[in-house]
Amino acid sequence: MRVILLGPPGAGKGTQAQRLTQKLGIPQVSTGDILRAAVAAGTPLGREAKATMDQGALVPDSVVIGIIRERLAAPDCARGYILDGFPRTAAQAEALGEMLQALGTPLTAVLSLTVDPEELVRRLGGRRTCGSCGAAYHLETAPPRRAGLCDRCGGGLLQRDDDREETIRKRLAVYREQTAPLVAYYRGRGLLREVDGRGDIDAIFTRICRLLGAEG
Repeated sequence: MRVILLGPPGAGKGTQAQRLTQKLGIPQVSTGDILRAAVAAGTPLGREAKATMDQGALVPDSVVIGIIRERLAAPDCARGYILDGFPRTAAQAEALGEMLQALGTPLTAVLSLTVDPEELVRRLGGRRTCGSCGAAYHLETAPPRRAGLCDRCGGGLLQRDDDREETIRKRLAVYREQTAPLVAYYRGRGLLREVDGRGDIDAIFTRICRLLGAEG
């Protein structure tokens, strides 16, 4: 099963991808992870990517696609994979489609987690982390026993800069701008499956499995 997982910041992509890997026995392929691995391994494409990142520029599509091609050719991807963080644009989607067609391994589905923007602002804006031990909390779903203090070590709780409301709304706007063409691209090819991202983690996972025909 070859699946792309789309969703805005805070939609729970990472959590659902991990659960899918456990259920289906296929790897989660994260663009960020494989870029870092290629750089650490010093592969030709990894060196090219590092030179670009060191200059503060975006890694070119040709390099990202080459690294993705190398990763998908690995033995653990033979039975399938979950792509997380790629493609990000219609141009990358087109290149991926051509690559998979040449390999004779077309996509099974593209899952798009949909969540109301105001819900995403609440999810991300409520996150807090202990500045001393790194323990994670959420003001609504997993609050500390004492306001502003870590249950584990008593350290002060911090809010990440990118979890502040203004920044969250900017991140969501960028996601919508970048992803709208991608959603339209896969919808036009009959691959897009929209998943209601509201509710608890188990309920969302059940919806995903149903769409993939993997309920057993």
